[in-house]
Amino acid sequence: MIPLTAIVLAGGKSSRMGRDKALILIEGLPLLQLVCRVAGSCADTVYIVTPWQERYEHLILPKSQFIQEVALSVEPEQKLSSHGPIVGFAQGLAHVQTEWVLLLACDLPKLRVAVLQDWKAELDTVEDDVIAALVYHVKGWEPLCGFYRRRCLPTLLEYINQGGRSFQEWLKQHPVKVLPLADPEMLLNCNTPEDLPSL
Repeated sequence: MIPLTAIVLAGGKSSRMGRDKALILIEGLPLLQLVCRVAGSCADTVYIVTPWQERYEHLILPKSQFIQEVALSVEPEQKLSSHGPIVGFAQGLAHVQTEWVLLLACDLPKLRVAVLQDWKAELDTVEDDVIAALVYHVKGWEPLCGFYRRRCLPTLLEYINQGGRSFQEWLKQHPVKVLPLADPEMLLNCNTPEDLPSL
């Protein structure tokens, strides 16, 4: 099996939810713990990128290590979350040693291990020039549940340093493999209180 690292992003403000999404209980488990458990079933190491490590240290997170998400030097501290997930991903990616990394948002309650493992099994066949393997839908790529090559970091940093913050715009500049997904429900984001009854 391909060696794999996972990065779980837990740096959002959860403003639409009104409380920290990472700590919402899903089937009795905090959502961050649930996502890290799924990540750990596919990866040897799980990095949790967050500015709020102290919020989550009490959770049972096997295989997991925290990476402190920091504000960019060009941005004031109070704008930490405004720099978006692409910056947190870059900060986590700098620690990765494996060729491939699985990137997951912390608000994906319907992740399925079997689907992720099927996708992982396809990574051996991905062409050398491809930087990521992601699901594609009418709104664009699904950047926060998929695989990236570690060597995309220099181009990612260049894009960020030029002021770029959109995964979609960055991905448009590079070859990306499309991953099959029979059930789009797996990528449901838990963003608002209205999303909770459907879980």
